[in-house]
Amino acid sequence: MSNWSAAHESLIHEVGDARLAYPERHIEADNRLSWLLGRLDAQFDDEDTLYVHLRRDDEKTAQSFLRRWGKGIIKGYARRILPGSTRHHDRMEICRDYVRTVNTNITHFLSGRPNRMAFRLEAAASHFPDFWARIGAEGAYDQALAEWEVRHNAS
Repeated sequence: MSNWSAAHESLIHEVGDARLAYPERHIEADNRLSWLLGRLDAQFDDEDTLYVHLRRDDEKTAQSFLRRWGKGIIKGYARRILPGSTRHHDRMEICRDYVRTVNTNITHFLSGRPNRMAFRLEAAASHFPDFWARIGAEGAYDQALAEWEVRHNAS
């Protein structure tokens, strides 16, 4: 896209106002934003913001977190959000709970918002044309579409 910037978790080390200081015409992919929904609501105007709930199969997502057990956000969720959970529940159950919690938070946040879009990774090729049109993207469409075939963080 020639008229938009895009990044993945570009401001995760920031706090305060800087945590959500994205430039104009920017696309950000950051699962941690699911914990900052109140701040997103306060900072971004619904009429000018397209919220995209980017998802993939819940079970595959939970399995991915299980493979990374003890690292990153799943470590924090298991140890600090649900302290003691590992004594009473198996790891996969906690990973499923995390995925369910995040998706429920996002679904609730998006309900009633005029500019929202569900986007399934498994069906990216079918969702991408609508996304491209809704944001008025310009540039090399075929190259952008082909990027959905590139695997990143394949865990």
